[in-house]
Amino acid sequence: MSGLDVVIVLVGGFFAGVVNSMAGGGSLLTVPLLSLAGVEGTTANGTNRIAVLIQNMAGAYGYAKHNRENRRETVRVVIPAVFGGLVGSLIASRIPDALFERIFGFLMLPLLALTVWKPKTKQAESVWPLWVSSAVFFGVGLYGGAVQAGVGLFLLLVLSRAGFDLVTANAMKTIVILCITLVAVPVFVYNDQIRWLPALVLSIGMGVGGYAGARFAIEGGEKVIRPVLVVVVLALASRMLGLWDLVASV
Repeated sequence: MSGLDVVIVLVGGFFAGVVNSMAGGGSLLTVPLLSLAGVEGTTANGTNRIAVLIQNMAGAYGYAKHNRENRRETVRVVIPAVFGGLVGSLIASRIPDALFERIFGFLMLPLLALTVWKPKTKQAESVWPLWVSSAVFFGVGLYGGAVQAGVGLFLLLVLSRAGFDLVTANAMKTIVILCITLVAVPVFVYNDQIRWLPALVLSIGMGVGGYAGARFAIEGGEKVIRPVLVVVVLALASRMLGLWDLVASV
């Protein structure tokens, strides 16, 4: 990594950490920023998982320490999600870099809308049957293992519809993402799709940003973050879709 690349990843990681702590969807920034810093396509997707792993390990520890998660129900959700995450990561690891960047670029736009204009969650009156829960969370795990960006938002929506209150759903979300990431990382490691120095720099930036974002949120900082997030994500999405190269060639 050049000095400029380190700055790009560190600053981008910081901003993504702020976004994650306030709204979620930080990977919408980190994956394209890693690509911008020379870590292309699927390798950027794999490298990003190290920072996600570290961040969710800290979050899961916090929830476990305060006994806020429902362990029995969490296991029921985690098992199908982990199987889905394994399948999704295996699929993603075999996608060519250029194709992954185009896919991710298209996904960034609806995920940005979901991040900025979060739909209201409404707790269902009853818990889903086991077969319904297993199928749904396998699908969420499949997406999380393959792409990861926005999976926390999906999980909150799905868990609330599955009958869990938002406090329990938020705790379960963190544990589920951690478990999905734990099975996805070895797949990307095996396929040599992780760059460890960028992963370390990104993890530092996201860690500091997460701490700063928690304090910033208390003071109403989300109103500032949202318009900045929209502009940055749209710019990075255009880069992933190859529009920068198109403009440069004109």
